[in-house]
Amino acid sequence: MKSAEELNRAVETYADMVRRICFVHLKNRDDTEDVFQNVFLKYMLYEGSFADVEHEKAWFVRVTINACTEVLEVVLRLPEKYRNVIYLFYYEGYSAVEIAGILGRKENTVYTWLSRAKDILREKLGGEWA
Repeated sequence: MKSAEELNRAVETYADMVRRICFVHLKNRDDTEDVFQNVFLKYMLYEGSFADVEHEKAWFVRVTINACTEVLEVVLRLPEKYRNVIYLFYYEGYSAVEIAGILGRKENTVYTWLSRAKDILREKLGGEWA
């Protein structure tokens, strides 16, 4: 496990890069922050060593991309009604009321679908999302 000093140095060095990669892939601030935290948790728990700074940077890039891809893959595997509400809510920034209008559904239905979709995502991603 990395020391607090090692973690702080890594956050200072790679935080902006990790956030940019996340945002490019996820286009969503909430998911970006979730993946950001998971990447640095993985770093903190990583027991290997790096040959040099470039090796460490490459590790951060790969782990970040992999974490982003996992989130997107799970979202894309949701049933269509859940996938649509998650996409519109988190990726396009629509409110539940707006989504209800777009999809021609009742507002409470949209809230139910969002809740169920979050539960599925939480289960599939090991409690790391939503």
